Amino acid sequence: MIQVVSLVGQASAAALPSILDVSGNLWLDVALKVVAIVALFLVAPLAIGYMEHKVMAHQQARFGPMDVGPHGTLQLVADGVKFMQKEGIVPRAADRWVFGMAPAVSLVAVLVVFLVIPFAPGLWAQDLDLGLFYVLAASSVGVLGVLMAGWASANKFSLIGGVRAAAQLIAYELPMVLAAAAVAVQAGTLSLAGIVEAQATSLIPGTSINVWYVFPQFIGFALFYVAALAELSRPPFDMPIADSELVFGFLTEYTGIRFGLFLLAEYAGMVAFSAILTVLYLGGWQILPGLAVPGCDGLFDCRWWGTLLAFGVTAGKIAALTFTMIWVRATYPRLREDQLQRLSWLALIPLSLLNIAVVAAAKVVL
Repeated sequence: MIQVVSLVGQASAAALPSILDVSGNLWLDVALKVVAIVALFLVAPLAIGYMEHKVMAHQQARFGPMDVGPHGTLQLVADGVKFMQKEGIVPRAADRWVFGMAPAVSLVAVLVVFLVIPFAPGLWAQDLDLGLFYVLAASSVGVLGVLMAGWASANKFSLIGGVRAAAQLIAYELPMVLAAAAVAVQAGTLSLAGIVEAQATSLIPGTSINVWYVFPQFIGFALFYVAALAELSRPPFDMPIADSELVFGFLTEYTGIRFGLFLLAEYAGMVAFSAILTVLYLGGWQILPGLAVPGCDGLFDCRWWGTLLAFGVTAGKIAALTFTMIWVRATYPRLREDQLQRLSWLALIPLSLLNIAVVAAAKVVL
């Protein structure tokens, strides 16, 4: 845990000088970085929340939010204002300090992941040599906020929800790490920008055809995707909330802005894991395997409008992945706790071990 906090602190401290580096006097690059980071931290989770409202509404043959803004586009903003106006009730027997800190821990654990994700050429806060390890470590810290919320609420349903979240993290973190390790083995680096670069030159053996890692490692992609859903407690893995069993799980006693921060953390987590999947398996900002974005000479040398287009490509892939997460929510029923654990320990973990063994063998042979 100390190593995780240290890595998070180092990346956060290094981010500001990197963002404000204007040694080339390219103020437009600085503006693009600032705008992109602010948008991802604040706007992207709101956009994903609106997408979830509308997509699920249309899948269920209804309209969804329509009145607040054009076609309901400001509904999430209105919800945020509503949360800030609501009374923040703290149970009498609760640990007030831990109860209040839990939402912030969950939110910050997700947001610091964005510091090292390359969204476009040069459009990242810090390119760490251990970037892949950093994002996996930082994203796993979020469960501490859930545990804090469950324990501090002085509510048996909240406590059960927190314990379920911890058990779920333990079960699904291992296949996620093993799937990511297989990507690192094939790319030969733990740098996220380096993984994107490796996919630009990845070829089908014996041919000159470029492929992203999603093709040779489709099993790893599926493993990482399922594990991400479980870590986010998204349906069908929403056992920590399970409203038919636990009222609302670890969120039962939360109201007002604290409840809103937990929702924001969930949507930010969807964006973060979709971005990680995009970088690891979908070639980052490449339009097609081996095809550079217009305005770019190669993978990293881009003019300002090329960088903007590259960011749009990455954002499009992230939006597509979050759409599938919403689709899964509307399609599959919730698993029982025993089914959830069996899926990981008896299926995903053996499959992830087989996947990394095959990738390592192919790396040696080919």
